[in-house]
Amino acid sequence: MGSMSDKVSGKANEMAGKTKQAVGDMTDNRSMEAKGAAQEAKGKGQYAKGEVKDAAKNIVDRA
Repeated sequence: MGSMSDKVSGKANEMAGKTKQAVGDMTDNRSMEAKGAAQEAKGKGQYAKGEVKDAAKNIVDRA
């Protein structure tokens, strides 16, 4: 995946995870809250991966 697709996928997973957490909290479903937290963390990791790819590309472009 390219850096942009990593960032987009990451933000999508973050938003879906936050939604799952909110629904889990409203319905008192701890399992859904935990799955949402895991998905949000996955999204943050994907987004960070995209940022690292951008930084690496910028370094290579300057060289």
